[in-house]
Amino acid sequence: MASRKVIHLDLDAFFCSVEELRHPELRGKPFAVGGRPETRGVIASCSYAARMCGVHSAMPTSRALRLCPSLILISGEHGHYSEYSRKVMAILGRYSGLIEQVSIDEAFLDVSDLARPGVEIARDIQQAIRQELDLPCSLGIASNKLVAKIATDAGKAGHRGITPPCAILEVPAGGEADFLAPMPVQALWGVGPKTAARLKSLGIHTIGDLARDPEQKLVKLFGKYGHDISRHARGVDNSPIEPEHDIKSISQETTFDRDIADAVRLHQVLRNQSEKVAFRLRSKNLTATTVRIKVRWPDFLTQSRQLTLPRATNQDTVIAHGALTLFDSLWDGKIKVRLIGVGVSGLQPEIWQPSLWDTPNDKERRLLAAMDELKDRYGRKIVQRGAALKPKNTQDDDP
Repeated sequence: MASRKVIHLDLDAFFCSVEELRHPELRGKPFAVGGRPETRGVIASCSYAARMCGVHSAMPTSRALRLCPSLILISGEHGHYSEYSRKVMAILGRYSGLIEQVSIDEAFLDVSDLARPGVEIARDIQQAIRQELDLPCSLGIASNKLVAKIATDAGKAGHRGITPPCAILEVPAGGEADFLAPMPVQALWGVGPKTAARLKSLGIHTIGDLARDPEQKLVKLFGKYGHDISRHARGVDNSPIEPEHDIKSISQETTFDRDIADAVRLHQVLRNQSEKVAFRLRSKNLTATTVRIKVRWPDFLTQSRQLTLPRATNQDTVIAHGALTLFDSLWDGKIKVRLIGVGVSGLQPEIWQPSLWDTPNDKERRLLAAMDELKDRYGRKIVQRGAALKPKNTQDDDP
């Protein structure tokens, strides 16, 4: 049986690359897209010049500025990034119908049915994205998703300098285990710090060490998960390309610039979050049966509560009512709040039968449809309910 040909694509410093298209004067300079230091912001993406100073994504902005005092900070606009992401995915669609987009700047595609070598196809894709969109990208080619992803990371890891890596690395079929063997166990999917520490205590430091350990021993140590890490350590991954993911939940969180205990502001944020969650449900023609909230206190203790609704919904007011009820049952009105979030789950397709006479739900549905059309055309901020206006002193964690 012929082996698969899977390509993994990662857009190099994507947000920063888009910003350089919009602001060419930033090219070659240390800059980053992220939140302000006074709002507990973090770095979402940084230029390669900034990386030379030790800055990296997910780093607190305050620390990034200490490492690189000349760092130029940009807030960024998610709409621009989404537009370019869609254009990249359209280019990938010319090469394969089996595309799995795993994030705004990352995707897998299966090109097994194409006769040309995978590395040639990868070069074509890289060149097309550069010529048509002026965006840099790196690619990994292998017989499965796991090794293709690690190949991309390995290709980029050796890069030094202020220009994007634009790396292409292929792992030939049959060479997966040898390719993985010298790498640290953390390079494998699902091996986090705790699992890595446990493996280290057993004398297992590299993927090669892990591959040499008997699978049954790993099963005894880690249960069913032991099968997975044993197979992955040998470069075996049969997971298919999944063009569309089943969405399990939708959520929106907000981190406050300063911990607050203002009931009016907290309720406003919850209503605003509920509106955004409901909008995302409607945009995907989904409804939800469960509403949940998440609250983080100043000591970083995080608590959550959830409730099941009488019927599935995607209406702002219903989700907001559930979120406010949950929050008021959890909050004593005194302790300050660091983070708050609203989420929904139990998602299912929207099914609606129009009635002969207008009901409150029918009127609400038409109002929401009109508001959604305006938001799609002019942006989400074009129209908002008065009670859901975003108060100052907040930072959305989910654009």
